[in-house]
This record gives sequence, C-alpha cells and structure tokens, in this order.
Amino acid sequence: MANGAVRLDLGGKPIKPLTICMIGAGGFIGSHLCEKLLTETPHKVLALDVYNDKIKHLLEPDTSEWAERIQFHRINIKHDSRLEGLVKMADLTINLAAICTPADYNTRPLDTIYSNFIDALPVVKYCSENNKRLIHFSTCEVYGKTIGSFLPKDHPLRQDPDFYVLKEDTSPCIFGSIEKQRWSYACAKQLIERLVYAEGAENGLEFTIVRPFNWIGPRMDFIPGIDGPSEGVPRVLACFSNNLLRREPLKLVDGGESQRTFIYIKDAIEAVLLMIENPERANGHIFNVGNPNNEVTVRQLAEMMTKVYSKVSGETAIESPTIDVSSKEFYGEGYDDSDKRIPDMTIINRQLGWNPKTSLWDLLESTLTYQHRTYAEAVKKATSKPVAS
Repeated sequence: MANGAVRLDLGGKPIKPLTICMIGAGGFIGSHLCEKLLTETPHKVLALDVYNDKIKHLLEPDTSEWAERIQFHRINIKHDSRLEGLVKMADLTINLAAICTPADYNTRPLDTIYSNFIDALPVVKYCSENNKRLIHFSTCEVYGKTIGSFLPKDHPLRQDPDFYVLKEDTSPCIFGSIEKQRWSYACAKQLIERLVYAEGAENGLEFTIVRPFNWIGPRMDFIPGIDGPSEGVPRVLACFSNNLLRREPLKLVDGGESQRTFIYIKDAIEAVLLMIENPERANGHIFNVGNPNNEVTVRQLAEMMTKVYSKVSGETAIESPTIDVSSKEFYGEGYDDSDKRIPDMTIINRQLGWNPKTSLWDLLESTLTYQHRTYAEAVKKATSKPVAS
C-alpha cells in the first residue's frame, strides 16, 4: 500500500484488512481489481484461475513489494477439492469466473450454461455454509430486451426512459425464444442471481450482485492469432481493435444499430472497491455498474474508434472503414440481440455515492494506446509472414 494512513469506510470507520478469495483473478476485470487491491489497500488476495498471464506482473517475487499479499492458485473450479478450503480461508469471495463472449453463447450453449450456472453453484454453497460474504459478478444481459423494443418503431413511448432505462429492482428480464441460443448466457446468469438472492433470503448469505455494463480497458479479451485463437471472436472492443490493427474494415453486425453504454475499467473498479469495503451499504443489493453518459450505437463506436486509432497510431484510416454483415453470417444461426442497454444509477449512487468519470473518447484513447503499444508489432509480423508456396 502506498501510504500508511488509516483508510476509512463511507461511515467513517477504519477499514480492517481482509483476505479476499478471487475466482477468475487472471481475467480482464480480475487483473485490474488485483492491481487496485495491492497498490491502494492492505488487503490480501487469494487469486484463483486457470491462467495468470494478465497478472504475471503482480506475481514476480523479486520485483513486487506486495508479494506477501497475493497467492496464485491454479484452479479450475469445475472439479477442484481445494475450492472450499480457499473460500474458508477468506473473509470474502468474489466470483468473476464466466464464459462471457457472445460468439460462444450460440456455438457453445452447453458450456455457457454449465460455466455460468452449474460451475458457480459450489461457490454460492460454500459461502453460504461457511458464513462467508460473496460478491457475485452477473451481467447487464440479465435484463434482455427493453420493454420499448416491443413497441412499433415510430412509437413515441420508445423515447420515454420508463420504457428503456434498466433498473435493478423493477425492470423485468425479457429474453427471446428458446431456439435463440444467444440467451443461454443471460438465462444462466439470471438463474444464479435468483439462487444467490434466495440463499440470502432463506439462509442469511451476505451477498452483493454486480451487473457490469460493457467495462472497457487495457487487457480486455484477446487479439485473435496473437494472444488468443485465430478463429476466436472476442467482444466488440477487441474485435474492432483487431480490425484496426490489421487495417481491415470493422464488421458491423446487422448494421451496428444496437445501442450500448461503455465504462472505463478503472471507474468500474472504484465501484467494486466501495462494495468490498462497505459491506453494510452493499450487502443484499444488486448494482448496475455502467456509464449512461457514454451511450452510442455500435456503428458510432466503430466510427469513433477509427478516429481515435488514427490519432494514437499516426496511421490514416483505410478507405472503407466499416462493412455490414448479417448476425447469421457473423454469429451463426440462433443469434438475437438486446436493442439498448442504459443503466439506471440510482441505487449505486444512493448506497455508495459512486459515479463514473471517464468520457467515451478518453477511455477509447487510453485503451487503443495500450492495444497499439502491445500488439501493433506482433500483428505486423504475423501478417507479413511469407506464405509457403
């Protein structure tokens, strides 16, 4: 921790050092949360994951002043008898483990359901049975489609926030039909939320549920063929970054008409830290964590990323920066989408006094600077390899 000052919670009480069992610590969110905990707090982290590439810099024994406060355990939570022991050792468990790439919901619906529901069951059970607090990461996808999306295209109520702003305590969860396998993820995530909530109601589990709305930043996902599978399809930011790095047109699925809000990972992690350190204000709550000010269509996002990437890379954009593709062509049969995802911020604001700060342009500039610095050379090498005759 940078300074020795006593840190206080929102109620003015000193914060006691915690031991945190973090499942999925090696992922995008986990790596940023580990960094924050080690550099700004006295807490200890039991970091559980199958991979640790994104937190390697935190695990170097010689270089880090916090080597004593992080332990990496290479664990697949599907079938590892060590899991309960690690949950018992900690004051708090944070579960980040999930399959959360839309390309997988369609093509690997069974893995998606198992990973997000079945594999999360023991974590909830161990926390409940051992009276340990749980922060469970869900998704904004649990809301599904907005009420407004069922109104005629030109209906005036489509402009009414009551018909599209997503509220933790009142908005319904509306999914497509069963043959639209895209909803396998949202449905599994909703069911585990209901189970966590029920454990709280029936057995007194202390829980907080987090619903992220498109958290964006360095180390997100992978670049296909560089640090992930060549045929892999990451989420929109990494997909577009990959196209920009390779000087290819950005693919807009069904015209890029879907609307999304994007939040900078560092803003979102501030919110998570407040949840960790203020259990009295966070327990029993579900929190939207997003930035309603950063709303764009996917097409607008592509245009903005093209401009930002030109600025950070010094390269002019290609002549036709975008290309339209159908969702069937891009994701396969059974794809469906939510039209709009705007989080209501009332509850998190009231309970934790938190608001996001970073504009969309600034978060894209920070993220694309990182992508360019990290991947540009590797992509150049990969694309200029001579083809065997």
